[in-house]
Amino acid sequence: MNALLSVSDKTGLLELAKGLHACGVGLISTGGTAKLLAEHGLPVREIFDLTGFPEMLDGRVKTLHPKVHAGLLARRDLLEHTQTLQAHGIETIDILVVNLYPFEQTVAKPGCLLEEAIEQIDIGGPAMVRSAAKNWKDVAVLTDPEQYPSFLKEFQVAKEISKKTHFDLAVSAFNKISQYDGAISNYLSSFDENFHQVTFPQQFNRQFTKVQEMRYGENPHQQAAFYKDIDPQLGSLVCSEQLQGKELSFNNIADSDAAWECVKCFAEPACVIVKHANPCGVAISQSALGAYEKAFKTDPTSAFGGIIALNREVDAELAQALMKQFMEVLMAPHFTKQALEVLASKPNVRVLQMQLPDKSDILPLDQVGRNQFDYKRVGSGLLVQTSDHHVLTDKDLKIVTIKPPTNDQVKDLLFAWRVANYVKSNAIVFCKDGMTMGVGAGQMSRLDSARIASIKAKEAGLSLLGSVVASDAFFPFRDGLDVVVSAGATAVIHPGGSMRDQEVIDAANEHGIAMVFTGVRHFRH
Repeated sequence: MNALLSVSDKTGLLELAKGLHACGVGLISTGGTAKLLAEHGLPVREIFDLTGFPEMLDGRVKTLHPKVHAGLLARRDLLEHTQTLQAHGIETIDILVVNLYPFEQTVAKPGCLLEEAIEQIDIGGPAMVRSAAKNWKDVAVLTDPEQYPSFLKEFQVAKEISKKTHFDLAVSAFNKISQYDGAISNYLSSFDENFHQVTFPQQFNRQFTKVQEMRYGENPHQQAAFYKDIDPQLGSLVCSEQLQGKELSFNNIADSDAAWECVKCFAEPACVIVKHANPCGVAISQSALGAYEKAFKTDPTSAFGGIIALNREVDAELAQALMKQFMEVLMAPHFTKQALEVLASKPNVRVLQMQLPDKSDILPLDQVGRNQFDYKRVGSGLLVQTSDHHVLTDKDLKIVTIKPPTNDQVKDLLFAWRVANYVKSNAIVFCKDGMTMGVGAGQMSRLDSARIASIKAKEAGLSLLGSVVASDAFFPFRDGLDVVVSAGATAVIHPGGSMRDQEVIDAANEHGIAMVFTGVRHFRH
């Protein structure tokens, strides 16, 4: 039995090679891999000894040889194949260990040149992997160092590899090749006719792996599954650990993602409560408990059965407060042992421990695990856009009214603006003292969103006097502004850019309130 080892990533290689040698497997290798094995006293034949042909063209050609591919592709159950091998003096290769040139890591480096990327396109590796994976019944193909320990353990115990393991390894190998080829396609097709790199390639390839199948989708008559990126972003929902509770449903995941993406954009202790993909309560405070209590006050009715996300540790005191309401999912970066004991009294609550990336006082949203692209599926097509990572600071605000906002109002305006980014358009968000006071979401008319937000505040028993308002897009007429001011707002933030901006500015001056323009909008459909 022979194993051919040819890897760029040497992680775990020596342990695997030593284990295979101890089991009587002959070792064949290439270039640097062979040198490493020999330096550690392992008996290894170089690829030249197998093929009788030297490596050439700076290593571009070394395994592209009939004695390699015939050794991989020959079916052991076909007499004609075995006779052909014997006639040409070709040995079988029963185990292939290959990982590919680091193309993806190379192109991810800032300033990577096309010439550098081209040299990292592996040819022989993928060819061998495909040959071995095609002949999966007879050849075991390992393409990831993480596969080595379990493979070696099975081989050492059983002295053979099961049919299921053979097949699983082959599937993983073809998936790896698909991912690799997709990355090459994305990169090369992102160059225009002048060899300038553009954001969106001519062919767009993405790979996802299945996390779980679900009982149903958005509705019980729909089937569903949850997939994750091949290389998920740190701090994303797919990197969470479920500590207790029932399996997450389709809607749980969608709502939890909305809650977590919002809460992690705050540097201060924050709480976000989401219902049907919209924040119904958001607050910041000096503590996680204070943030939760403020967020819950915004809309206790909608918070029932909601998703709760916090960006600070949950301790026993906070857990006790949380247990007073019905919630579907609770998310936080850490839970104390005592908090988990409290939460265990409601075993159906899904508790997710999240990864929280480092952040500064003003969080650079494009550096904290945000997706590079957002997707929206349409009939026989896909809309792709860069994610909405825009960060607004007080220096970006354009004061357009006679009356400027106070320092405290600026803080609340920026808070309200962040929240509005996560509310479905048309979005109107009342805030005061780092707390949402009323949220109007997803209405066909911005005027209706304004009315709903003020009604929500009234129903929650909250006074909007002295509050600020964020609108995700400009006020097209003064009527929406009149509604929020009559409800008690004293400062407003919105993008500006309407043909009737002056009409709205005049209305703000007439009411004696402060208004600032951002120059950007946050539509969320």
